[in-house]
Amino acid sequence: MKTIRIAGVPEHFNLPWHLCIEGGEFEEMGIDLQWTDVPEGTGKMCQMLRNEETDIAIILTEGIVKDIVEGNDSRIVQVYVESPLIWGIHVDNKASFSSVSDLKNAKVAVSRMGSGSHLMAVVNAERQNWDTKQLEFEIVNNVSGAIEALSNGKADYFMWEKFTTKPFVDNGTFKRIGECPTPWPCFVIAVRDKFLKENEAIIEQILDIINTTTEEFKYIPSIDRNLATRYDQKIEDIQEWLSKTQWSQKQLDEKTFSIIQNQLFNLNLIHNKTTYEKVVS
Repeated sequence: MKTIRIAGVPEHFNLPWHLCIEGGEFEEMGIDLQWTDVPEGTGKMCQMLRNEETDIAIILTEGIVKDIVEGNDSRIVQVYVESPLIWGIHVDNKASFSSVSDLKNAKVAVSRMGSGSHLMAVVNAERQNWDTKQLEFEIVNNVSGAIEALSNGKADYFMWEKFTTKPFVDNGTFKRIGECPTPWPCFVIAVRDKFLKENEAIIEQILDIINTTTEEFKYIPSIDRNLATRYDQKIEDIQEWLSKTQWSQKQLDEKTFSIIQNQLFNLNLIHNKTTYEKVVS
């Protein structure tokens, strides 16, 4: 049995992995796939890949592209979710902010620098024609940290996946005043380069298994109820999310990679560029 470590956020996007693990599909192929939930998100997973604390990460596209350009010795082996991530722009429910334009000089809560919440705050600022160099950040680690920072005034707004944070909007913790979809596929599968070179055939097996599941995922009986129960969501929210989400079984293409890298470079989020072949396997 080959033990392989995989990390991802504890969100509805990753249920296909859990179904495959629980169903013994990897085990049947002689693979002990050990899943780690990472509520801190992409920045933490980049660090885990660098530190050899995980072999595979299901990770935000812009975050891992940035980190590989900056020296993370990993490769993107496939797009996992083709559709954009819809980032909700949240403020404390008691805050006076009522529109995104009110946030021009406000402080952003981010899970960590280099995370999706950081990178997309810069993308959003650029879309609003704000001076991105003037942005101020408060590192909060995760959603719980963001709730605390927004309630005590250490930060003013927080960007996170819209449906994950919907329960906090519903219960009056957050007020969502806007949305910011990613202009590219949201999740990819990244593997440490050394591990990939030594285990290429096994990675192909893992991809075959997960791709079969994601192709059929929306057609699994009562999948909406399963998701709603597991992730503490309203079934109507899950149904809306399912209608907007498209999993992928294909590689990140060179044109999309160039769009992502160029935007990161133009926003001063990276200071050098690299080749497609250095990032994508």
